[in-house]
Amino acid sequence: MTSKETAGRSADELLDIVDEYDRVIGRARRGTATARRMRHRSVSVQVRDAEGRIFVHRRTPGKLVFPSMYDVVVGGVVGAGESYDEAALREAEEELGVRGLPHPEHRLTFLYESPEHTWFLAVYEVRCELPVRPQPEEVAWWDFLPEDEVERRLEEWDVVPDGLECHRRLKEWHRERGGGPA
Repeated sequence: MTSKETAGRSADELLDIVDEYDRVIGRARRGTATARRMRHRSVSVQVRDAEGRIFVHRRTPGKLVFPSMYDVVVGGVVGAGESYDEAALREAEEELGVRGLPHPEHRLTFLYESPEHTWFLAVYEVRCELPVRPQPEEVAWWDFLPEDEVERRLEEWDVVPDGLECHRRLKEWHRERGGGPA
């Protein structure tokens, strides 16, 4: 599948459009929702391996949103009628190229807004001890990196802004609870 075909398929996904309280008020195709800045739902999952390293990747140039940028989470939009929990598992398995991943654990949800985008973002964590085979249509490069190296790279890389915000909020979530990631 070409980058253009991937972006086209992605643009056709049907999404629930939500109000400021995350209540469904309608439906729209992803391309329309993106173009018109319609509020919808998304998930982000921080993935760690058995050694506690964080999965990081660079998105392909054909991605509809944030093409060719680095990310410290996997995830995507929640489909129409789909729950956040269902989307988190689906997106993590799709992007990592695995089956049988444990259910990601929900940590927090917040409203992400920028001049171009607005969506509710449910943030999860999961440990993946399976061999990963990321989708070449989604992931141009990937690795599992120790947290201190991820922090150094965040200063150098062009990082997906909502992924960066998820990373920041997850660190704060763990600090408030007096511990590190599971």
